[in-house]
Amino acid sequence: MRIAVIGAGIIGVTTAYELATDGHAVTVYERHGAAAEETSFANAGVVAPGYVTPWAAPGMAGKVLHSLFARHGAVKLGWPLTPQELGWMWRWARAGRLETYLANRARMQRLAFFSRERLHWLADTLQLSFDRSPGYVVLLRGEKERRLVEPSLQVLREAGVTFREIDPAATRVLEPALNPDTPFLGAIHLPDDEVGNCRQFALLLKDAARAAGARFVFNAVVEPLDAAAPARLRVRRAGEEDAREEPFDAVVVCAGVESARLLRPVGLRIPLVPVWGYSVSAPIHEPLNAPRSALMDERYKVAVTRLGRRVRVAGSAEIGGSPGHKRAAALQTLYRVLQDWFPGATQLSNRSVAAQEWKGARPMLPDGPPVLGASGVPGVWLNLGHGSSGWALACGSARAVADLMSGRAPLVDLEGLGIERLQG
Repeated sequence: MRIAVIGAGIIGVTTAYELATDGHAVTVYERHGAAAEETSFANAGVVAPGYVTPWAAPGMAGKVLHSLFARHGAVKLGWPLTPQELGWMWRWARAGRLETYLANRARMQRLAFFSRERLHWLADTLQLSFDRSPGYVVLLRGEKERRLVEPSLQVLREAGVTFREIDPAATRVLEPALNPDTPFLGAIHLPDDEVGNCRQFALLLKDAARAAGARFVFNAVVEPLDAAAPARLRVRRAGEEDAREEPFDAVVVCAGVESARLLRPVGLRIPLVPVWGYSVSAPIHEPLNAPRSALMDERYKVAVTRLGRRVRVAGSAEIGGSPGHKRAAALQTLYRVLQDWFPGATQLSNRSVAAQEWKGARPMLPDGPPVLGASGVPGVWLNLGHGSSGWALACGSARAVADLMSGRAPLVDLEGLGIERLQG
């Protein structure tokens, strides 16, 4: 088939690769000048399937409300809030019921474990060399964090995830650069999880997709789909006033937050909104003072990761606001967490000119899991709504969608991951 993929983030690139290696003629359209320029650009990079769970969980609404008034709270509201965002928040609160949460958690984790297997297979088979480190440590500052993390540990047990509860001494053996002046109660060590540079992987896999025959068209804006001919795209390229028509047999929408706008004319109302996240990255100043892999500060929900010769601190969740405005308090929390745990690793705490401050949109559905597969509109397929877990779910999602488009049964159970979940 002649297939168009809209979007060249980690979801679009993995989708293009899988479809091209299946023998399809693939064209990828991306509005930016390169792949992985938005959500995939500077995320935390953590691949921890056992921790891939819905945001909509029992008691989460209360935690979010408390966080709104805390100075270093993990969740904030930006202004203005659109009607779509207000409606999304209402649906999110409803999805936090226990039965709904348990079903969605199982769906996401099935996909996450399959996706990690696919990620490893791709990296090994294609010999992709990108910044990555094994292991993941969840730091518990005090007794409150230990109590709050216990439900997560039960989830890990049920999923068969290998982990250890360790004391500060054992934690410092794993991460000897931890600040000796910052007290903490202990940690959770997940040896089979990892951190990897999402953007580097996406760029390498884009080249592999090209080698398999995929064509990438950058600086190309795709207009909303036409209900009369959904697989006939109207594409406006850089320097052109008028859009060109490009006919295809099928279209896969992987355009992040923009997906909702593209699909509206064909009758699909996708409750997709941006939940903004922040990160700060900088070169390592002293390797012995830097983390070895990935850590999560459970109190502030901030990840500190080592990506090659850089340290990245990432976290926060902001609903509403504009892409161009960076909230100073969110960045201050990131700098604080880095200073607490690894004060000598980089010059981040001094706001060095080498530091990269980033804000990116996580395309999130209210109940948590993504939507994969046929849209119900002839010729239109979906791979969207991965939220903050896009890197952890991308490789598995792409393989599953490619299998569905080729008429094969996917290697992972996709129950509850289709468009019918949103229409029910």
